[in-house]
Amino acid sequence: MKKLMLSVFLFCIMFFCSSLDMAVAAPQTSEGQPPKIKASAASLIDVGSGQIYFQKEGDKRREPASLTKIMTAILAIEKGDLKDVVTVRKRAAAVSMGQDIGLKSGDKLYLEDLLKAALMYSANDSTVAIGEHIAGEHDLFVKMMNDKAKSLGMKNTNFANTNGFHHPNHYTTANDLAILTSYALQNETFAKIVSTEEAVITWLPDEESKSVTENGEEKPLKQRTIHSTNRLLRSDYQGINGVKTGTTPRAGNCLVASAAREGRQLAVVILNSNNRWNDATRLLDYGFKEVRPVVLAEKDELVTELEVREGLEKRVSLVALERLEVYVPRIEVEKIQRKVVLTPAPEAPVKRGDKLGKMKFYLDDKELGAVDLVANQDVDRLSWFKRLFDKS
Repeated sequence: MKKLMLSVFLFCIMFFCSSLDMAVAAPQTSEGQPPKIKASAASLIDVGSGQIYFQKEGDKRREPASLTKIMTAILAIEKGDLKDVVTVRKRAAAVSMGQDIGLKSGDKLYLEDLLKAALMYSANDSTVAIGEHIAGEHDLFVKMMNDKAKSLGMKNTNFANTNGFHHPNHYTTANDLAILTSYALQNETFAKIVSTEEAVITWLPDEESKSVTENGEEKPLKQRTIHSTNRLLRSDYQGINGVKTGTTPRAGNCLVASAAREGRQLAVVILNSNNRWNDATRLLDYGFKEVRPVVLAEKDELVTELEVREGLEKRVSLVALERLEVYVPRIEVEKIQRKVVLTPAPEAPVKRGDKLGKMKFYLDDKELGAVDLVANQDVDRLSWFKRLFDKS
């Protein structure tokens, strides 16, 4: 009996020690940390402010596949008219790689329908037709794409075509695509198309081949219903509203997704992932849950003082002109740095509200925001006699 009790006692000791070891060895998850994702590169951006909240290999050059069509589309929307009638040329009709809508030379479609085919269905032939219509020729349109990229600050991007076919000089980065998407989503036409699940594409009849119904009314020669390749639009993910998929053997599975909640819109870029849908929703969740508002300055908050030359008061108080609030990941709030930049000491008189400096805030050497510093009081000038006396 004693041996049995001793065995039980030893077993309990061993079990307790083992449990303790497991508890100590168990991995601890840090609250507020961004999720681990499978994508080779990714970026999470605030559409309104353009602030990037998360990046993984954000500035590394990669192939964008059909995410290229975001640039093709926004440029066409800005330079063209949705009701332009586009006549398909031989180059667009010859496109057979990847997804297409079967365009033939001489086909006529509205520019709007070609944009839907490009953004929703990722049709490669439609982008060539778009480019040739807007610029007159494909290569000239590609130059326009690169000029636009530079103007948007996409520093690591070069386009060689309108649709994302592999080319050694066709590349971009997750951060550059985030910048492009943030810009494009602020265009109502673009935002509407990329949030649409289903659309009907219509081929317009020409004068020689109009078809007529029994009652004498004209009808289109051909129509095709297309569905968005972005399956997140058919999911129950809260606030999802776009934007574009892309897939090639070299680029892998890519995705740009956006969602809006509580007055905020976020966009995420996923490049080369074997689970792009999960990566995108996890990063969007992180953005909505862990990136919170931080007040960096309150209106009329006293910040510092500045010397005033030849004033009745030797110094003037400087306060923040306005309230400054930004969104920052919770785990990075303590990293925010403040820098106060003042003008040279002003000569009296100084008026209340005069701008005499700036207060800037930085995170990882990137400016989060800035607020003007203004005089909080009037400072009158000394009389000539007192000025003379002070100098003597």
